[in-house]
Amino acid sequence: MNKIIKIWVVICLGMFCVCLSYANTNLTNTYVGNTNDLHVYLLIGQSNMAGRAPFDEKEAVAIPKCYLLNDTNQWEYAKNPLNRYSTIRKGLHMQKMNPGYTFAKTMLTNNINVSIGLVVNAMGGTKIQQWARGTQFYDEAVRRTKIAQKTGVLKGVLWHQGESNQTDEQYLEKLQKLVKDLRADLGIADLPFVVGQVNDVELINTQVAQLPEIVPNTGCASSEGLTAMDRWHFDAPSMRLLGKRYAEQMIKIQQP
Repeated sequence: MNKIIKIWVVICLGMFCVCLSYANTNLTNTYVGNTNDLHVYLLIGQSNMAGRAPFDEKEAVAIPKCYLLNDTNQWEYAKNPLNRYSTIRKGLHMQKMNPGYTFAKTMLTNNINVSIGLVVNAMGGTKIQQWARGTQFYDEAVRRTKIAQKTGVLKGVLWHQGESNQTDEQYLEKLQKLVKDLRADLGIADLPFVVGQVNDVELINTQVAQLPEIVPNTGCASSEGLTAMDRWHFDAPSMRLLGKRYAEQMIKIQQP
């Protein structure tokens, strides 16, 4: 009888340890801190924001204190490719490193007291018209961001698009409208918004560089000196640098 009891005790203890281990694993793979300490950023646009730059094994591991909104609307540790849970993306095999990787790491270095939450919902080959208010892309970006706002504080938007509008002389006008609509629908009138220049398209880059001059709390991450793997997609070193430039612009806007 005593032997049977001992066996049951061992079994129960084993089950308890398994359950505890499972619970701890879940807890460490999600954000459990205060809402105000999770700074949320929305990353949208086309292929360079989706991520096309290759990343190495070191860059494939999770970023400490950085979380990614996943396909079940939960936070999990962020790791490349960051566009993996986009609800509009192309095939997963196409998603690689985007500016969000070094952006998040730079923002965390700048403020060690917070965590970063990323909502990444980009798709390659898209025009800015496809991101206008009322479209699927726009609605999904707003929907997912509002979910993230329940557990974090929205601090800014990163936008990288323009290759598909390379001959659009009214691009800046469309971009202004996008900023205005996102601020209204996300409930933050002065929401910081940083746009990135594309590879070697003077018409687009000249227009986006003017955004900070005409729209308050906006910035432009320059593509000067960056190199591409092909006509449009930045290589890995350039993508890392672009992400840092996004962060520098965001920090500049956020400074009191």
